[in-house]
Amino acid sequence: MTEWITARVARITADGDRVRIIGLEHAEGQALPAYTAGAHIDVHAGGHVRQYSLTRPSGIDGYEIGVLLDEGSRGGSAFMHQACVGDLLRISGPRNLFPLAQDTGRSLLIGGGIGITPLLAMAGTLFDEGRSFELHYCARSRSAAAFLDRLERAPWADHVHLHFDDGADGQRLSLETVLVRSGARHLYVCGPSGLNNAVLDAARGAGWAEASLHWEAFAASPPARSAVEPFEVQIASTGRIITVGRDESVADALARHGIGVDLSCGQGICGACVTGVISGTPEHNDYILTDEERSRCFTPCCSRARTPRLVLDL
Repeated sequence: MTEWITARVARITADGDRVRIIGLEHAEGQALPAYTAGAHIDVHAGGHVRQYSLTRPSGIDGYEIGVLLDEGSRGGSAFMHQACVGDLLRISGPRNLFPLAQDTGRSLLIGGGIGITPLLAMAGTLFDEGRSFELHYCARSRSAAAFLDRLERAPWADHVHLHFDDGADGQRLSLETVLVRSGARHLYVCGPSGLNNAVLDAARGAGWAEASLHWEAFAASPPARSAVEPFEVQIASTGRIITVGRDESVADALARHGIGVDLSCGQGICGACVTGVISGTPEHNDYILTDEERSRCFTPCCSRARTPRLVLDL
């Protein structure tokens, strides 16, 4: 289960149109757990649990996150935008579902909007390790861009390319050009689903190997579900059988019977609830599991079943 840490808001900086950069420190003065570039933390935010990527390499003055005020959100970003210096927040330790590959090949980083946050830590890490990379950041306009001052002042600023929707045609991102000329071995993309899909589709069309493609979604699109009938889950350790209704998740059904699993995003994008499947075939609606992982586990927060029963490793 998730171990929660009480953190204190150490600093807040307004950035861009609707972004707040929030620095966090341990409430008791201890060092916060170390992490690797691409990691995120869960934050209890006004009755919600939300995921925020860590924006700097580990070991630099606590944690830092960037929070976009989303008027269409489920409430977490509004709560975070009302936070004040000195407030206490419950956060998880870092978890990394979007790590840098360990080989020394050149990396191509592409971010859109608030999706720049994990790429900032990646760029800093790659630079510190002397590894080759280039970073492309897309935003609607300079005023809407997040962390723009940091991107332009970083010691690795000459690796950065900025692309604004309202800018001149010549500065707009040409995926075909970038994907071919970069000479990169690994591609990392984080942004709205439209950007992620466009970049990944273009990369596959250009012949990139699937193992070289890495992405992270910061919001999930509603999955298209073909399995809407009730089904059963069986708890392997006890043999108990629980029916999952049409309009509830496996996690909800388990909770009705007093069986808890770690929950965070509820959308299949954070990995907190991943559970082993001993038999049966899940209908996967997550955005994080690899094909190999899907052969043995699933996300009960959003995934269902293609067979009448799943036997869960619980």
